Amino acid sequence: MKVLLKNDVPKIGKKGELLDVKEGYARNFLIPNGLAIEATGGTMKQYEEEKKAGERKKAKEKEDARALAAKIKGTTITLKHKAGEEGRLFGSITSTEIAEALKQKGFDIDKKQVILDDPIRLVGSHDVKVKLHSEVTGSLHVEVAKL
Repeated sequence: MKVLLKNDVPKIGKKGELLDVKEGYARNFLIPNGLAIEATGGTMKQYEEEKKAGERKKAKEKEDARALAAKIKGTTITLKHKAGEEGRLFGSITSTEIAEALKQKGFDIDKKQVILDDPIRLVGSHDVKVKLHSEVTGSLHVEVAKL
């Protein structure tokens, strides 16, 4: 019997997969527990439409992320911190501070999206990457000045 999984089922398959399972397993376990539905003409058509809608949504999210990356690329953020005579900061600049500065400029970026290998500890200019989508990464320029 062909079934369409509504949820992930361990050792069987992931949500949205079309599987051929034994009729007893489908009728006695998968369908009564709401894990799958029988794959008929109508359900297959609905599944295909939902799949296409999901793909369109992912494509739109990716395009939006690319547009945001283009806007961020020309952005420069200036942060002021206390520093010693050699330009070494007392403390460091973290992804949280960069995300807050971006929010003040009108970008809705979470601190988890800001990629820093190490916190910024020196006065000067630094390039910082921002992960906007699983496939889209933008970069911005951060100027650190002495307070």
